[in-house]
Amino acid sequence: MSTEDSLAHPDQPRSGIARALAVIDAIGRSPQKHGVSTIARETGLSKAVAYRILRELVSGQFLRFDEETKLYGLGPGALNIGLAAMRELDIPAVAHRHLATLSELTGQTSTLSVRQGWSRVYVDQVLSRHEIRMSVALGTSHPLHAGSSSKAILAALPDSEVEDYIGHHELDRVTAATITSADLLREEIARIRRLGYAASYGERQTEAASVAAAVHGATGQVVASLSVCGTKAMFDGDGTSQERLGEAVARAAAAVSADLGAGHRGPAGAPAGVTSVPRQNGRAGLSAVPREEHHE
Repeated sequence: MSTEDSLAHPDQPRSGIARALAVIDAIGRSPQKHGVSTIARETGLSKAVAYRILRELVSGQFLRFDEETKLYGLGPGALNIGLAAMRELDIPAVAHRHLATLSELTGQTSTLSVRQGWSRVYVDQVLSRHEIRMSVALGTSHPLHAGSSSKAILAALPDSEVEDYIGHHELDRVTAATITSADLLREEIARIRRLGYAASYGERQTEAASVAAAVHGATGQVVASLSVCGTKAMFDGDGTSQERLGEAVARAAAAVSADLGAGHRGPAGAPAGVTSVPRQNGRAGLSAVPREEHHE
């Protein structure tokens, strides 16, 4: 064994490939760039071994070295692999078991919408076990300002993208309850961020009620939203409150986010970008009700 190996942590990975992966993982898990000493400490490698691996990874363009700061960050090679991995993620497949659990827990239909640019598309649902229930038309596209699934995605975007949407898109009225005022939409987004979920009573379908929460990908970007929807009688008649449904859907969305690789945790154990769900009284942000076997 060489001198540099004998100085390394006894629990360090032994193979060259395992050591290189440990270095890449240490850099990839942190939002900040690191120097040799920090990487050696986090991986349990000696500084000499860590330095040699870092230089090899820089040579292969997996890492990038900043000559001014003397710090290392991910390079284009690692980015290409990461993007390929993200393309392989099948969001509906990852989310489906959570949809089933959410529907069983709430007794309502649960849905999954994925973001597509400035709109979102229904891609999966688990129907309520009730004979009278909500259903959605899979494959249909909807704007980001109407309905809880849409607003949950919009509210999870950075402020600059929210303003871009408001500034360059007509806030068309879908029903009498649709928010068509830019100022009211900004207020609604602030409310959604406080609550951790969005709510809609009749904003996209006159008879429909729903709550939804955003789903985040590995880098924290919003990729989808989960919702539960049903008639107003179903939401309220059995004593189930908006708050309780909202908390359930926020927890399910956080679980899907974690399965998609959003591993950095927020204060409530939710992935980064997913807010916790504080207890709120009342029904702020709601407005209408659903009908039998109706498409929300």
